[in-house]
Amino acid sequence: MRKLVVYELLSLDGVAEQPDAFITDFDEVMNENLADVIASQDTVLLGRQTYDDWAEYWPGSEIEPFATFINAVEKFVFTSSPPGREWVNATAVDGDLSSFVTELKQGSGGEIGVHGSITLAQALLDAGLVDELRLVVAPAVQMHGRKLFERVDPKRLVLTRSVTSPSGYLLLDYRLT
Repeated sequence: MRKLVVYELLSLDGVAEQPDAFITDFDEVMNENLADVIASQDTVLLGRQTYDDWAEYWPGSEIEPFATFINAVEKFVFTSSPPGREWVNATAVDGDLSSFVTELKQGSGGEIGVHGSITLAQALLDAGLVDELRLVVAPAVQMHGRKLFERVDPKRLVLTRSVTSPSGYLLLDYRLT
């Protein structure tokens, strides 16, 4: 069975919205971490807002290793209306999230990633479909903005890896039980 891995950038107080405000130094250890996360993924799930933002930004970006990955990978965007912008290897999904993701996980392939897409990540956590969290926690308190865990039922997590980057970011991997 394929694993579903959520990769999120968070402030120390759990804010996930607009990470450019608190992720200010993306050092080599963080780049290596991101490269490790995406190396095993061949499918990405996106919410509509993230898709719209990223479909405009990433096709022209040269920020590696993510630009090459996200532009080439199979992408499913969860939306009730067709996206306004096309993006290579992207398919709109309008249907039951749990059924679609459960079927996708039972198929063949590498890991399934969720990047950004806070509302989608929350729905997947609530549905019990997330296998791993790969979190980058910034040494900053943001105070305002949507938090990844603000609407999620309590979960038990098992820490499987922790690294501190030279810039003071915590790279935390958790398995959901």
